[in-house]
Amino acid sequence: MAELDGINLAMQTPMHGDGSIDFARWEALIDIYIDAGVHGLVLGAGTGQHPYLTRDECNQLYELGAKRIDGRCRLICQTSALVVDEVIDRSRHAEGLGADALMILPPYLEGPEDDDGLFEFYRSIDAEIGVDIIGYNIPQTTGIGISVELFKRLNQLEHFNYIKDSAGDLTTHQEYLATGYKVLNGCDPNTVFAFIAGAQGCIWGGANYMPRESVQLYELVASGDHAAAMLLWQRMIPSLLCIWRGQYIAKVKTAARLRGFDGGSLRAPLQNLDHQAQRELETCLEPLDNG
Repeated sequence: MAELDGINLAMQTPMHGDGSIDFARWEALIDIYIDAGVHGLVLGAGTGQHPYLTRDECNQLYELGAKRIDGRCRLICQTSALVVDEVIDRSRHAEGLGADALMILPPYLEGPEDDDGLFEFYRSIDAEIGVDIIGYNIPQTTGIGISVELFKRLNQLEHFNYIKDSAGDLTTHQEYLATGYKVLNGCDPNTVFAFIAGAQGCIWGGANYMPRESVQLYELVASGDHAAAMLLWQRMIPSLLCIWRGQYIAKVKTAARLRGFDGGSLRAPLQNLDHQAQRELETCLEPLDNG
């Protein structure tokens, strides 16, 4: 089983102005984030606009990413797709590149919503790969919640060893943790509380614009210095609340550009922030730069 403790940064995908991928910047950002101390990089994350990347583009990102990371931090790839055979193909490709784990959404468009159907979805993938699966609970986007009972069942599979919980319900998050199985936080505004409650780590989109602070937060909680962690959290939370209120990817990429981690443009259908939204974000970022 892979150890996924710490900050697994859900990496933005840098784009040129025409929406094509900036592969040179991709490799440069990998170096920048590793130098900032992150424990893992999640390639093809939702923050990286995974639904709007082709399979070939994802594979190229993973190939370049695996070579660039070269064992310096963990390699996690999202291999989600609507067709099960495609999930398996994507997963095998990422596994062949040395991925430590695969992040896989439940079938999120008119797929099964009952526990038996969701279990069978993950079981069919688990049987075909040999690397850890990270299930993904984000019902506000998929319309599908992974119940605590289903989480227990899924952990009986050979490779299903983690869940990324982005739902934002701390009660359910703690119920996941109470099972004794491994949980990664994915809800930005809950991060410090999830760490204190016992989450092994996180898969974090907001870390794109504050990687050093994110690592510091994790290390403070891990060392038991909760008072210092909460002081740092006071500087982080204004921007995290801002990005969580909508236009998440546009806000993360704008914040990253403003703070020296420029990932370029967005790919359609997403759109850049208007002036008012960018000004609000800039105001929310000020505590990070005034610490």
